[in-house]
Amino acid sequence: MRVVTTAQPLDVQPTPLALLLLGREADPKSERGVECPGDLPAPSDPDLVERARAAKAKLGDKVFVLGHHYQRDEVIEFADVTGDSFKLARDAAARPDAEYIVFCGVHFMAESADILTGDDQRVILPDLAAGCSMADMATAEQVAECWDVLTEAGIAEQVVPVSYMNSSADIKAFTGKHGGTICTSSNAKRALDWAFEQGEPNSTKVLFLPDQHLGRNTAVRDMGMSLDDCVVYNPHKPNGGLTAEELRAAKMILWRGHCSVHGRFSLDSVNDVRARIPGVNVLVHPECKHEVVAAADYVGSTEYIIKALEAAPAGSKWAIGTELNLVRRLANRFAAEDKEIVFLDKTVCFCSTMNRIDLPHLVWTLESLAAGKVVNRIEVDKETESFAKLALERMLALP
Repeated sequence: MRVVTTAQPLDVQPTPLALLLLGREADPKSERGVECPGDLPAPSDPDLVERARAAKAKLGDKVFVLGHHYQRDEVIEFADVTGDSFKLARDAAARPDAEYIVFCGVHFMAESADILTGDDQRVILPDLAAGCSMADMATAEQVAECWDVLTEAGIAEQVVPVSYMNSSADIKAFTGKHGGTICTSSNAKRALDWAFEQGEPNSTKVLFLPDQHLGRNTAVRDMGMSLDDCVVYNPHKPNGGLTAEELRAAKMILWRGHCSVHGRFSLDSVNDVRARIPGVNVLVHPECKHEVVAAADYVGSTEYIIKALEAAPAGSKWAIGTELNLVRRLANRFAAEDKEIVFLDKTVCFCSTMNRIDLPHLVWTLESLAAGKVVNRIEVDKETESFAKLALERMLALP
């Protein structure tokens, strides 16, 4: 083994991706701008909580604050409602009198809220750099190229796209334009059942975007398909890294995307927690890898996880495979009921982009709105909105 020693520091430059994940850089193309037109309050400002309360009180019914389950506690404190991405978008649509919808989540969630709310309502994202690594793994250009590959293989007419809620408005619009539907982690099976009913029973295929794990887990675990029925389309390889024969033989064409948080859980994580905590129940999100889902005791969406812990008996032990902010909040919530709730992995892992929404950004947003200045508005263009809404409405119509 060659060992290199030097008295000088190594000249290592962080990559753009590393800077982005550290919150020190931005991708304007995917995040559509990250500049705050003003000064953020200092995180150390001891008056931040009171400033947030005062600005929210001044706005009154004009503002409706949505807080995703993965947000920090300091942000959740000011949310009018909490939930997963689709529940929050529907909650926003159910409040037509609210002039401002402040979405404490990530970019694709705010886009969905803009699609489902009225033209006179304005959707605000406190930090435009709060993106989603999974949603960014499928761009409109890449998906259009994939459709060309499917066309050349002679199967495009047999393919129904099903896109996860965790996708950009562009991807939702592509899905609507090509006869597909959107799904959430809780209704993915219903969406796939619907998709396979759209064509001939033995020839219809699904292009599942952008999370390969949710697509694979739903197809194999919930619908009885085999792993051989699934292929993974890699947008960074010619023809997705697949032959025409592999595409023709597949039932599920899975986009090579994943959640950076849920994708980190491993089979070793499951085995380790079972060894450390005898009698523990392992409960994971279906965005986890297939081997993790197969080894878990329970699998379900964020809302499912919360309800399962609400119904759990006192004294029960749980290891949860989902974002740490939520796991920690649930552990605190149910500690009085003697429910032991731990994070599935030993390594701390927050959703780095979700955590960009913090109290200084929320205070800046609310105070700006209270002063009559609209900041960080999320707007989806009308053509994209029309096709994306079509795909969303197909989901809403699912039995």
